[in-house]
Amino acid sequence: MSVARFEPSATLLDSGRVLIAGGIDSSYAALGSAELYDPTAGTFTATGSMTAARVGHTATLLPGGMVLIAGGFDSSQNSLASAELYDPVAGKFTATGGMKLARSAHRATTLLSSGMVLIVGGVDQSHATIKNAELYDPVAGTFAATGSMNDARSGHTATLLGSGVVLVAGGVGLASAELYDPVAGKFTATGDLADARSGHTATLLGTGMVLLAGGHGGGVAASASDGGLLDAGEISADVGTLASAELYDPSAGTFKAIGSMTTVREDHTATSLPNGMVLLVGGHDSGQESIGSAELYDPNAGRFAAASSMTARRYGHSATSLPSGSVLIAGGWTDARADLASAELYR
Repeated sequence: MSVARFEPSATLLDSGRVLIAGGIDSSYAALGSAELYDPTAGTFTATGSMTAARVGHTATLLPGGMVLIAGGFDSSQNSLASAELYDPVAGKFTATGGMKLARSAHRATTLLSSGMVLIVGGVDQSHATIKNAELYDPVAGTFAATGSMNDARSGHTATLLGSGVVLVAGGVGLASAELYDPVAGKFTATGDLADARSGHTATLLGTGMVLLAGGHGGGVAASASDGGLLDAGEISADVGTLASAELYDPSAGTFKAIGSMTTVREDHTATSLPNGMVLLVGGHDSGQESIGSAELYDPNAGRFAAASSMTARRYGHSATSLPSGSVLIAGGWTDARADLASAELYR
C-alpha cells in the first residue's frame, strides 16, 4: 500500500476493486487517506482522502455502490459522530448526516429489508461502552435512533442472518447475545455463548449457522450500565486469548461449543471461501505477539486444520474476499507493534 496502516477498513466495491481507508500509521496518528486495490493489476493507487482522519470506524457498501464511512477515533482518541460517503465513480468522499452519538469500535450491518444500515454498540467520547443503536437511511442521508440493546457492548460482532435478523454477540466481559428485528426495531435476548468473548470473529456459514471463533475470554466491560455489577451472561475472570469456537443455530436460538482452532487468536480475521470453508488468518496471542499462521474451518467435518502461513505475521489487518475467490490480506501490526504497508493474497 502507499502507507502502512493498522486497522484500516476494507470494502469490496461493485467494480471488484477494494477501498482501503483510514487506520493508524507508524507514528500512531489516525489516517485520512484512502487507496484502491485493483485485483487485475495487483496494485494500490491513491484515491480521494476522507473528510476526517479515523480508525475504529465502519465502512459499509450501500445499495447503489456508495460506501458509508461512520465514526471511529481521531488521533487524540476522541470518538467521532461524523460520517461520510465515498463515491467510487468520482473517487471522492463527501460528508453525510452525523450519527446521533459519537462512537468507535462499533459494528455496522446493511439490512436486507430496507437497505438501511444498523449501527450498534462501541465506545463513546468518554470511552464508555454504548448500549444504544441507530439506523442510517441512505435515501435521506440521515441517522435515527432505533431500539437499544439489552447490554452495552464493545468488541462484539454483528451478523446478518438469512432471515434478515441481525445477531449481536459477545463483547468485553459478555457471554450474552441478542437479535435485532428490523421490522419491530427491537432487540431481544437469545441463547448465551458457550464462552464470553470479545475481539472474536463471527461468520455466516452456507448452512445458515454462525461460526464464532477465538477472541479474548472474560474481563468485565469497562462501563456496564448496571454500575459494574455482573448480569447473567457476564463473567469477571480474564482467561486470556481463546482457541475455542462455537456455532449459533438460528432455528434453536442456541450456541454450541465445537472443536478448537489450531492456535489461540484474537483480533484475527475470518473470511468465507467459495468452497464453503472459512479462512482464519493472523491475530495475536495473550502476550500481544502477532501470529503468521492461518487455518481453515470445514463446516462439513466440523474441524479446523492448518493452512499455508502468511508471508508476514500480522493482526489488526483487513481481509477481503475478491470476485476471483482469492482473499486480499492488507496492513496490520507485526512484531514490535510495527505497522505494515505490505499486502498478500491467499489463493
